[in-house]
Amino acid sequence: MGDQYEVSETGAGALTIPSLRWEEPPEGPVLVLLDQTRLPAEEVELVCTDVPALVQAIRTLAVRGAPLLGIAGAYGVALAAARGFDVEEAVEALAQARPTAVNLGYGVRRAGGAYRAAFAEGGAQAGAAAALAEARAVHAEDIEASTRMAQHGLALLGELLPGGGHRILTHCNTGALVSGGEGTALAVALAAHRSGELRRLWVDETRPLLQGARLTAYEASRAGMAYTVLSDGAAGSLFAGGEVDAVLIGADRIAADGSVANKIGSYPLAVLARYHHVPFVVVAPTSTVDLETEEGADIEVEQRPGQEVTEFSLPFAQGPGAEAGTGIPVAPLGSLAYNPAFDVTPPELVTAIVTEAGVVCPVTRDGLAEVCSTSRWSKSRSGNGMMAE
Repeated sequence: MGDQYEVSETGAGALTIPSLRWEEPPEGPVLVLLDQTRLPAEEVELVCTDVPALVQAIRTLAVRGAPLLGIAGAYGVALAAARGFDVEEAVEALAQARPTAVNLGYGVRRAGGAYRAAFAEGGAQAGAAAALAEARAVHAEDIEASTRMAQHGLALLGELLPGGGHRILTHCNTGALVSGGEGTALAVALAAHRSGELRRLWVDETRPLLQGARLTAYEASRAGMAYTVLSDGAAGSLFAGGEVDAVLIGADRIAADGSVANKIGSYPLAVLARYHHVPFVVVAPTSTVDLETEEGADIEVEQRPGQEVTEFSLPFAQGPGAEAGTGIPVAPLGSLAYNPAFDVTPPELVTAIVTEAGVVCPVTRDGLAEVCSTSRWSKSRSGNGMMAE
């Protein structure tokens, strides 16, 4: 079951509540999530005591972002094992919760594999301990990857845009809210800010769920970054006016050919960037690279409920448990809606892919495979995702 309780009203200071943490109260282990559907109005934690509650949190975007989904998936397996639930059933439910985000399956497989190996040798208790240890390893690796991506990304910006004063456009949310560390693309922007090289962060509001306006602006404000929120449709006018020096986005899955699946609206930015000769940079850990998926056309794109488009709904304004169909209508009753969660950008529109293992530029199949092979993780042939050596 999942229980929500309010922790604090948001203030001007830094975020004090981690996006995710494992706790072991007397009544049994729990996974505690910062409910991202309630931001920026309030910081509320969601306590998951079983896998169905975590799956619901993933599907409703209470927990979201590719790296964090991998961490959550791993801890979900550990939670099932620690509480004596069916681990294989948990693995299946978690892996299918959001089909496009490859990191989710990666984390689930890591913890599931550790559980099976230990269970075969020492039984359920040993399996549960191994699953938790593996989840903690996934978590720690992501923190390290975040730091390395920020370093590589900042160095790349220095090469592409010498002189500093960067005006960076970003889409969706890619900061600490999606990571064990400081994030992916937003971590690079934050590094530029700390080094005095960020002039302006342009924040796409990111429709229909406003992850940019609600979450990226939330993080940028707490970091003291100079930022401006804009409607997604206004990005073209910024490019036309020469106000964008680089585009930085994250990724939910990167195919073997370098095609990038990311939050819907990313592909149009790539087209705009190419037309206006602006670098378009993707920042993602190697765990987001799926070498089993040959090209972008093979990526399964999640379709979200139409009510997210035809209604205006803010969960924090309605209280916990608000469901689709309870918002304010913005389209006539019965209107059809097209609501893919992601789009796919072809590699020829991507200037570079920044990973913790290095930068792929230009983006080619061989280059991507090489950076993955030199990562501290090696490819698992039992399924998508990287496995710790």
